[in-house]
Amino acid sequence: MLTSIVGTNWGDEGKGRMVDLLSRDYDVVVRYQGGNNAGHTVVNERGRFILNLLPSGILRDETANVLGPGMVVDLEHLTKETTALRDGGISVSPKHLILSSRAVICLPYHRLLDQLEEDRLGDKKFGSTRRGISPVYADKYMKKALRMGDLLHPDSLQEKVREIVEWKNLTVEKGYGHTPVDAEEILAWLDTYGRPFVPYIRDTAVFLKQAMNTGKSVLFEAQLGALRDVDFGIVPYTSASTTLASYAPIGAGVPYAKLDQVIGIMKAYSSCVGEGPFTCELFGEEGDALREAGGEYGAATGRPRRVGGFDVVASRYGVQMQGCTSLAVTKLDVLSYMKKIPVCVAYELNGQRIEDFPVSIDDLNAAKPIYEYLPGFCCDISDARSMEDLPREAVDYIRFLEQAVGCPVQYVSVGAEREAYIKLF
Repeated sequence: MLTSIVGTNWGDEGKGRMVDLLSRDYDVVVRYQGGNNAGHTVVNERGRFILNLLPSGILRDETANVLGPGMVVDLEHLTKETTALRDGGISVSPKHLILSSRAVICLPYHRLLDQLEEDRLGDKKFGSTRRGISPVYADKYMKKALRMGDLLHPDSLQEKVREIVEWKNLTVEKGYGHTPVDAEEILAWLDTYGRPFVPYIRDTAVFLKQAMNTGKSVLFEAQLGALRDVDFGIVPYTSASTTLASYAPIGAGVPYAKLDQVIGIMKAYSSCVGEGPFTCELFGEEGDALREAGGEYGAATGRPRRVGGFDVVASRYGVQMQGCTSLAVTKLDVLSYMKKIPVCVAYELNGQRIEDFPVSIDDLNAAKPIYEYLPGFCCDISDARSMEDLPREAVDYIRFLEQAVGCPVQYVSVGAEREAYIKLF
């Protein structure tokens, strides 16, 4: 079984929580794109963990976890993340974690360039996490990037670093007027943070081929959501990677593989970190109450998330772009305090009602939400473990979401804990 778990919206839908739950049924979990610019918060019997680079399957000792060639890896951050896991009693070893030799290394000067450009943009900034993701993906496609496999060849690595740094300083020093990058400092950084991971580096294409040929099941874990995709998202307020399920086999290292199912993750309401259009956004007391009820602060940055009611227009588009075969609705319990639940059922653009997600950023900026309100369920549902345990209003809300986006709901999360969920089929 090859399954991809993806976000249908702006990211932060709760993918890590669902991967942690579903990984018990899979032998291998693969992260296939992105870097440490987003996070998954997972709560289980072993504690509370925030994962930025590592697949959520790392919390299960029996699961092999892969960082695929589609990823960009900040080795310093990976060091901190693995250290925090070990401090929390989680085993991290070359048997448990495999790093693709083709994955690109995110270096300190990528973070620097990200910060310099956001500062230069000022009020027009993209809302970057300033962790170097766009600059390192740019280097990848300019063929000016270092890959994990370069750590296996220290002699040629030195020459590559010096040549790349000389080129990079054309931008850092002459473009931004910043102190030039020092090649020796980059080499020292690679030695400090890269050398300990050398035993973890393998050709993941070979590993995954062997795993699939022997009948092992693979779970592909995405970062962010459909609206942050570099091609089909709300450009330029996107990530620099492909966040869609269709990229999962490519980013994992097995481009010939065919997915058996795609589980789309969506919140029972909407949330968004960063800049850009967010048509369904709620403001004032209504927005503040929802943000606090949902604990909507970024796992990677701590930034307050913008919040809104469930956005039918954006979610339907996300489900389509991801090719979802089923859905998992997270944080339904957050809505328990509401007497009436806000739902953005359509947009108003130039005086007309529209139900298709606009492609143009200008249209998105001009669009206004059309809200309707559904009856709330006004009770604690965190102990529910079947549909029969839910009040009728909560069941009606789930059925409304299914019909609105055109995809069946398979899982409903009613709490942050691993077992706080309902399986519908």
